[in-house]
Formats: sequence, C-alpha cells, structure tokens
Amino acid sequence: MVREGDTDGADGSGDGSDDDAELLARSARGDRRAFDAIVARHGPLALRVAARMAPDRQSAEDIAQEAMFRVWRRADEFDARRARFTTWLYRIVVNLCIDSRRRPRPAPLPEGYDPVDPAASASAAVEIDERRAALARAIDELPSGQRAALTLVYDEGLSGAEAARVLGVSIKAVERLLARARARLRDILAADCERSKVSI
Repeated sequence: MVREGDTDGADGSGDGSDDDAELLARSARGDRRAFDAIVARHGPLALRVAARMAPDRQSAEDIAQEAMFRVWRRADEFDARRARFTTWLYRIVVNLCIDSRRRPRPAPLPEGYDPVDPAASASAAVEIDERRAALARAIDELPSGQRAALTLVYDEGLSGAEAARVLGVSIKAVERLLARARARLRDILAADCERSKVSI
C-alpha cells in the first residue's frame, strides 16, 4: 500500500524505501540528491495548493518555489513525531499564500497606456527656473516682517499661532502680514511679467 506522498523510485534508488523524514534528515546534512527527491515527490503538491489560493499561475509557481526553498533551508527543524511532512509543507504553502494576498498588488495599467517621460523638457526646465528666480527676487523686495511671515508659514510649515509666537505678534498680525505679502508678490510678479513682454 502506497502512503500519500510516496512515489516509487522518486529518490533515484528505484525501490522507494526512503521515507520523507529520512529524506529531510539527509537534506539537513546537505544531501542535495535527497532534497531533489523531496522536490520530485512533493513539488506538485505545493504547486497544486498554491494554484488554488494564489491569484494567478505565476504567483502560484513563485510560492511553490519559495515553499520548497524554505523546506531546504529549514529541513533540520522538521520533527516527524509532531506532524507528517505533507502537513508541514501544507502549512508553509498556505502561509505563503496568505502573506502574498496581504501584500498590496499594483493595479494593472489601462490598455494602450503610454507613459509620458516625467523629465521636463529643456524649455520647460528653463521656464521653471525663470519663475523661481522671479519669485526669489520678488520675495527679496518684501519688507522683513512680511518675508519672515512667509518663510515661517510657507517654507517651514509653522501654523499661524506658532509663527505669531516666533515673531512676537498676534495671530491676526501674522494673517495681515501674509495677506500683504501675497498681494505685494502678485504686484511685483505682474510688473516683472509686463517688463518681460516689453523687452521681447
């Protein structure tokens, strides 16, 4: 009578006399032929279980391969007195499948998706640099209080109350400083834009 998981000649000896526990013990000692016998005997089981639980065939094959790798790496941990080898292997495969499903999977790209090169073109990069330079010049023209309020709130991310404590003024005063600074920046940048058009 053949036990579940046994296959005559799977270990290359021709008589199938080596049981799973013995093959695992030899694998733990570095016997690659014994481990190859384990893979030949139980690899299909690992793949079958993974195929039932994994989202696709490729994932199932990856899981089955990882399961057999873990068997090789942990061969010395197997205790035949506590469980059959197939029970141990089931647990490894199932846990891998559960872990795989817990990991977020990337959404498939829409059909015909053509990604745009994220790198800005040379002309766009020049335009961005010019805008940054114009903004820096405009900020330099602001009164120190307005410039400080902008820096604390927009550059450093402080709240109005925090900026008020730093500047030693009320929250309302900070709000007025920011409003005046924004209005002043709009005026300066608009004038700078007009000058650029005239020069062109």
